[in-house]
Amino acid sequence: MGKTTIRRAITIKTPEQIALMRQAGRIVALALSEARRAARPGATTAHLDRVAEAVIRDHGAVPSFKGYHGYPATLCTSVNDEIVHGIPSPSRVLRAGDLVKIDCGAIYAGWQGDAAITVGVGPISQTASRLIAATEEALSVGVDATRQGGVVGDIGEAIEDYALGNGYEVVREYCGHGIGRDLHEEPAIHNYRAEGSNVTLRPGMALCIEPMLNVGGAETEAQSDGWTVKTADGKLSAHFEHTVAVTNNGPLILTLP
Repeated sequence: MGKTTIRRAITIKTPEQIALMRQAGRIVALALSEARRAARPGATTAHLDRVAEAVIRDHGAVPSFKGYHGYPATLCTSVNDEIVHGIPSPSRVLRAGDLVKIDCGAIYAGWQGDAAITVGVGPISQTASRLIAATEEALSVGVDATRQGGVVGDIGEAIEDYALGNGYEVVREYCGHGIGRDLHEEPAIHNYRAEGSNVTLRPGMALCIEPMLNVGGAETEAQSDGWTVKTADGKLSAHFEHTVAVTNNGPLILTLP
């Protein structure tokens, strides 16, 4: 989930705490896998939400997002020109050609995991397919830049260079974040070059890296539900996210199956 409110300072986790976050991340990955499977023409976004919540609870965890600052659901499901924080609804029916961003968080033994994927529903356009591939690769580039001794700004610089080099704009109003016992901790992880991004990356830090790339302009519009954010020009957007730990041996992705 893109940063909304930072609640805690930077925290350094022990190996034991990282292991618990890995378990939370594994549960998130399983929930996303089932939600991806359910994202078919005719399914509602509320159905995806029920599927994901069942997986989370069946594995001894609880949803991170549900009740967070009043958010009403387990997933964020953002369709087509919706960038992030779309609220699942029984009236939102997925159709062939749709692009749905599925963002999920889980808490296991008090520790958080957070990840997002973008899924094509049925056959999708070449434009949509290329956007998905580019955004997933932007995430990979950002993860690769998460090296101890570097700085947080290295991540945003790598993502921005990749995105712009491939003809996409980067969303600037929403960003990644630190994570631990709280969903949103310091530092902010911008997806572009940003002032103040000189925080040194140290082993034990856990970060959510989540590029959001647009086919059109970077401008966004918040919707009247208080959560959903769309592209201002109505063009497609994609979003991928992993929770990543900084280690002595390089970045460790915590939200893999």
